[in-house]
Amino acid sequence: MMTIDDIKVCVVGLGYVGLPLARLASTKYVTVGFDVDPVRVGELGKGHDSTLEVDDCLLKTAVDSGGLRFTNDPEDIRDCNFYIVTVPTPVDESNHPDLHPLLSASAIVGQVLSAGDVVVYESTVYPGVTEEVCLPEVERRSGLQLNVDFFGGYSPERINPGDKEHTVETICKVTSGSTVEAARLIDDFYCSLLKGGTHPVSSIRIAEASKIVENSQRDVNIAFMNELAKIFNAMGIDTGEVLGAAATKWNFLNFKPGLVGGHCISVDPYYLIERAQVYGVFPRVMYSARRLNDSMGAYVAHRLIEQMNLRGIMVRNARILILGFAFKENCPDIRNTKVADIYQTLAPYSSRIHVADPWVDPRKAFETYNIRIENCVEACGENSYDAIILAVPHSAFLDLPLRELCPSPGIVFDVKSVLPADYSDLRL
Repeated sequence: MMTIDDIKVCVVGLGYVGLPLARLASTKYVTVGFDVDPVRVGELGKGHDSTLEVDDCLLKTAVDSGGLRFTNDPEDIRDCNFYIVTVPTPVDESNHPDLHPLLSASAIVGQVLSAGDVVVYESTVYPGVTEEVCLPEVERRSGLQLNVDFFGGYSPERINPGDKEHTVETICKVTSGSTVEAARLIDDFYCSLLKGGTHPVSSIRIAEASKIVENSQRDVNIAFMNELAKIFNAMGIDTGEVLGAAATKWNFLNFKPGLVGGHCISVDPYYLIERAQVYGVFPRVMYSARRLNDSMGAYVAHRLIEQMNLRGIMVRNARILILGFAFKENCPDIRNTKVADIYQTLAPYSSRIHVADPWVDPRKAFETYNIRIENCVEACGENSYDAIILAVPHSAFLDLPLRELCPSPGIVFDVKSVLPADYSDLRL
């Protein structure tokens, strides 16, 4: 097996996970970033990252130094020997795991693999995918045998889009390998890059399972808060004040209600939900949590309609402004955003619904959701609104004169409860 000094890195998949890792790896190793999207490759080659996960100055420095280059041609990665796969693991319209991106990436790696190489997966999957699906595909395409001719591993990503504190450099990373020697090499590789160190585990399946647990735990806890919000709203009790009081207990878990979107928490639990049933276990808590969190966009819209009716505001053709479209604040990521559910629930009632988000590419939003958005409130074309939904509290929104934009009896709905209590009419 190679030594750490022999490593030549290829990161396959240059999204929110792969690009930061490739940039970091290039500080210690010759690194090639591979992506099937030529537009993305061209953008990165010019030193710009549209996801905003890697600062353009850092990226341009890495590219100009020659330590990092990008390609969409598999032949350009043939000389690498340490392949890290970071492609998405989505679900289909029925919330069944879609392994096609992983299989495609495995096939590409298999076509260029040489004896002695290592293939590490970071994409979130249910326990067993790496050894039962991905590595066999590498074997089939390469004609090489796992643990004889090449080696495998799994180290789950922990990227939090938009988070500039818990970056890939600073986090602790779980590592594993298909043999003891492979596990040691993979751990040494990540240790050479990470300030936060690593946590080696005994098997690839353990590492896969740990990632699913991380996201599913948050999903379940947020679902409980969303359920509490529904209960207390029905009772006429301020959910925020209830949680504030409960949080004074030393062991209270400080989760809050809200919209659960993005590519991790809103997707990954489905992988374990489906796999558990193969083993005869129906994960009722996880399934219920997913259903509840998936329903919150529609719940926000229906609650607004209810309050508009109570205040005598005509819902039909009402002027409604939705602030924010990304799945979370101060981030351009629109994957699985639940703001789309708010819009789609309200759309049959009014043709005057406007969406503003300074972080999001309007073209991508329209292509993905068929929803038109503007990058600033002024471009929406209304002087005042019957209702404003602060769906995503981007920093740019917090100083907006919402009361001037939505005069009485208009409704300001602060979904994440970031505004002063007396400044908004509705909160979760």
